[in-house]
Amino acid sequence: MNDAQRIHELRSLIRRHDYLYYVEAKPEISDLEYDRLMQELASLEAAHPELVTPDSPTQRVGGEPISGFDTVTHSTPMLSIDNTYNEQQVAEFDARVRKSLGGARFHYLVDPKIDGVAVTLLYENGRLVQAATRGDGRRGDDITANARMIKTIALALSGDDAPDVLEVRGEVYWPKHTFTAFNARRVEQGLETFANTRNGAAGTLKQLDPKAVAQRGLAFLAHGVGRVQPSSAARASELMDAMSRWGVTVNPHRRVCEDVAQALQFIHQWQEMKAQVDYETDGMVVKVDELGLRDELGATSKFPRWCIAYKYQAQQEQTVLRQISQNVGRTGVITPGAHFDPVQLAGTTVTSATLHNYDQVARLDVRVGDTIVVEKAGEIIPQVVQVVFDKRPKDAPTTLPPANCPSCSEPTEKDPGGVYVRCVNPDCPAQIRQRLEHFAGRDQMDIKSLGPAVIDQLVTRGMVRHLADLFNLTIFDLQRLDRMGAKSSQNIVDAIAASKERGMARVLAGLGIPHVGSRAAEVLAEHFASVRKLAEADVETLNDINEIGPVIAESIYLFFHSPAGAETVRRLEEAGVVLTSQSRPAEGNLPLTGKTVVVTGTLSGFSRKGVEDAIKAAGGKVASSVSKNTSFVVVGDSPGSKADKARALGVEIIDEGEFKRRLT
Repeated sequence: MNDAQRIHELRSLIRRHDYLYYVEAKPEISDLEYDRLMQELASLEAAHPELVTPDSPTQRVGGEPISGFDTVTHSTPMLSIDNTYNEQQVAEFDARVRKSLGGARFHYLVDPKIDGVAVTLLYENGRLVQAATRGDGRRGDDITANARMIKTIALALSGDDAPDVLEVRGEVYWPKHTFTAFNARRVEQGLETFANTRNGAAGTLKQLDPKAVAQRGLAFLAHGVGRVQPSSAARASELMDAMSRWGVTVNPHRRVCEDVAQALQFIHQWQEMKAQVDYETDGMVVKVDELGLRDELGATSKFPRWCIAYKYQAQQEQTVLRQISQNVGRTGVITPGAHFDPVQLAGTTVTSATLHNYDQVARLDVRVGDTIVVEKAGEIIPQVVQVVFDKRPKDAPTTLPPANCPSCSEPTEKDPGGVYVRCVNPDCPAQIRQRLEHFAGRDQMDIKSLGPAVIDQLVTRGMVRHLADLFNLTIFDLQRLDRMGAKSSQNIVDAIAASKERGMARVLAGLGIPHVGSRAAEVLAEHFASVRKLAEADVETLNDINEIGPVIAESIYLFFHSPAGAETVRRLEEAGVVLTSQSRPAEGNLPLTGKTVVVTGTLSGFSRKGVEDAIKAAGGKVASSVSKNTSFVVVGDSPGSKADKARALGVEIIDEGEFKRRLT
């Protein structure tokens, strides 16, 4: 088997395992085995850039930032769906359909109405060539580059019977578990959170940098077809089954019903089940299954006549607010929390909810003693939606942001132009606890057995006041804590010692630098040989790095040039923590060692990711913008303004041929 054949085989294998993992939820191989397949494919494509295709699985991980979105005219309008909250109106819809069809026999296809962003995916000759939003129903935004970053969107169809043209209609959504985790990280970083998964998905698809889309973990489920050529299918349910065979991610929670009574029965069943799925849904769509009858029924200017959406009433309960807590995070952000009399929501007892920030408290004008209305956003996140003002006690005091930190009593400050109130005392015990928990976390230093209970005792007793203090702990120190014997103490000491070898990326992720998460830490570790080298970089140099924008660049610079940041680096070094990169290749005499390279335009022999990988493999650094620190600019076809800026700064410009020579 030659390299071209192996590349084809690897792509087929990876697509199959993607389908098994993301669609069937029945993985056949481990994450490690999957990563090895991806690494082998990436290596072969780097060696044969001429064989890289847009539908290769390796092309999901990158993508060049775009300047805006082109407009796409839909071949078939993407109309809205008429909706109702009333079962009687569903029955009336059924009566209208039966009257229009004059006694023809038909079925209903019923599936969940996902609360996401409606998109259409166009496949030609088995390959994804275009993705677009619904927009006004007739024209939408071209989001092809961003859609390629969503792992549950097939880049290529499978199966010998896949049609020449297939236009898939569906929803891009943000899974509940990844949305909740993302919002938690936003709170830690002092950033505003997304109100709900739909707004989050819509905002993500509007990102101009596809890499940002890749990092957020959006997903896609198909619910219909715009067009398919050729096709012999008589029913929509047949097309859904066929699309699943072709590798399209189709919503599995669908049912063909004999009549409206069965449809309503399924709607009632789903209302009990919907809390168990990982997407938000606010109702069910009832559709005539027979495609020919759909054509006969037609549409109004706004809605198809062959379907209707039954929407569930959001469950809301009234309760009495007893307390507003003040919770201090590791960056000092103080988050208000509502604590109220128990209520039953979506099958669980709820007694508390976040109030997000004090601007939200002011908007709601919520006070202790108020009767409040609580619901679960997306059946998972409790939230206070309003105050019942006519039930307010006369003496209910206005809720104001705390002037002093509830943990250390030091004065608080509000972010300039922001919504967050912060404690700015770096020695605040609550912040120290949160910083230690973050530092020891699985995605950071992964210090096993060092949980919140142990950390709380260490901070309360004054045994640990700084991250570096962890590395001075002995088994005898830990045995002084409650419920800590010799064995458990030894386990923690061993885990702390092992964490010293985690490397630069893990340390950076654990330091709690605002806006610097695991991905940004990995990118920085690929560009700098050590934390010391990173600390010496100026804002302009940092801003030049792909995936490191101006906000992250300034945050990094301010951290390492602050007394606290400088002390942290010094003390971690003294404790023996490895602060060198394990991501960068050994530089030695590599051809681009010490070079910072910018690429503009399209190169005939490289994909965008391929050229970045080639630069890194040769010891160079990839920058996204031209500056005085740029070593040279590689110019391909249709270059942008980067070439002009290079000329203005006197930076060397080379073509693709010269670039290839410099790689060897």
